[in-house]
Amino acid sequence: MNTILISIASFIVAISVIVTIHELGHYLAARLLGVRVLRFSVGFGKPLLRHVSRRSGIEYVLAALPLGGYVKMLDEREAPVEEKELAFAFNRKPVASRFAIVAAGPLFNFLLAIIAYLTMYVVGVQGFKPEIGATIEGSPAYVAGLRAGDEIVRVNSVETQTWEEAGIAFIDQALSYGEVTVTKRDTKGYETEVMLDLSDTKTLLDEGMALDKIGIQPWRASLPAVLGELTEEGAAQRAGLRTKDRIIAVDDRVINDWSDWVSVIREHPGQKLIVKLQRAGQQQSLVLTPDFAADSKQAQGRIGAYPWLGENDAERTRIKEEIVAHQVTVIYSPLEALQKGMSKTLDMSVLTIKLLAKLVIGEASLKNISGPISIAEYAGLSAQLGLATFLGTLAIISISIGILNLLPIPMLDGGHLMYYCIEIVKGSPVSKGIQIYAQQLGVFLLVSLMLVAFYNDFQRLLG
Repeated sequence: MNTILISIASFIVAISVIVTIHELGHYLAARLLGVRVLRFSVGFGKPLLRHVSRRSGIEYVLAALPLGGYVKMLDEREAPVEEKELAFAFNRKPVASRFAIVAAGPLFNFLLAIIAYLTMYVVGVQGFKPEIGATIEGSPAYVAGLRAGDEIVRVNSVETQTWEEAGIAFIDQALSYGEVTVTKRDTKGYETEVMLDLSDTKTLLDEGMALDKIGIQPWRASLPAVLGELTEEGAAQRAGLRTKDRIIAVDDRVINDWSDWVSVIREHPGQKLIVKLQRAGQQQSLVLTPDFAADSKQAQGRIGAYPWLGENDAERTRIKEEIVAHQVTVIYSPLEALQKGMSKTLDMSVLTIKLLAKLVIGEASLKNISGPISIAEYAGLSAQLGLATFLGTLAIISISIGILNLLPIPMLDGGHLMYYCIEIVKGSPVSKGIQIYAQQLGVFLLVSLMLVAFYNDFQRLLG
């Protein structure tokens, strides 16, 4: 129950912040360009809090449903406007002003992402060094010459300090170039370059982890498949797993060590698994459904379980030191974090656009589209994993909403911007008839997208 409440609360916080910042962009641009703002509402439905400014007459509202918001401006198309107020009506403003006001919303989503990434890098992001534990024989990674013990230093010119950065770099560079140059550092410290063929982007973008398709298994500590500490209300605890349970098999797949166990969990987010285990000398089975991990671009599972680190202090200390030796904390000064935040926002925006393009042409699985249920899970899990992870999730969601709003679909900001571009070219507004037809098409496209997202969410919930 606590996990569900955290997910809901985190989702509401994330969406409320993103929507407020988006609408703040419209609001500030409108006021700057001389458009009369009538109402600034965060949320829809019944107002919970309401304030009318004596100076400007603007009504500020906090409404009951936080999943949205809007800025209402003076506009002849919505209500009659007195002649003395016509100069302040949105529809009377030059097309360049209208364009700027509409574009300001998505622009502020990108600014929010920059600030979120900036804060994340100042706080510090902890992860594992991109060191290879094994490569699968015959895979692109194996053919290229990547082997256990190699550390990924760069993918093309992109520096990779953690596996999260390396995974994103592989996908991004593969979509741009097909073949990528990987700079690796071997166990002796020598750096060499190898060519990795990732031209089969359709397979790379199919459901599942990209690293698995490349043929890379990240380094993991050599530990028995015995459960240690369990996260409260995590999937492991909810399923009835206990500390010191030894995992024997999952769906008839033998589990030899902790690495095997982690691989199975990551490969099956939202799917029911039959886990065979040994507890106090007795074998038994139970059903486990991994949650969706919040700190990954690819769909992967998480159950909230840590490995058993031994019976005595010496053994636990040895294992912990081995794990710490493979960890890294990425942290920057405020100025460096700002530069990194800007480049990260640009990189993730470009990657999102590339993935959308692949979805349109059928080279990426529609199962990668997530709806509000999955987003709530991601937000809740990221909040439990710490401030840095939550900020990273907030940035990704904000970028996604910014790009979604810029799509040339009527009803979205991008649809209005498309109309204004046409108006600039032809010298007159798009006819009402065409706008009505386009609006109907836009509704159809948005509803279709929402249905796919909800279908994926429920498929994940039902396993």
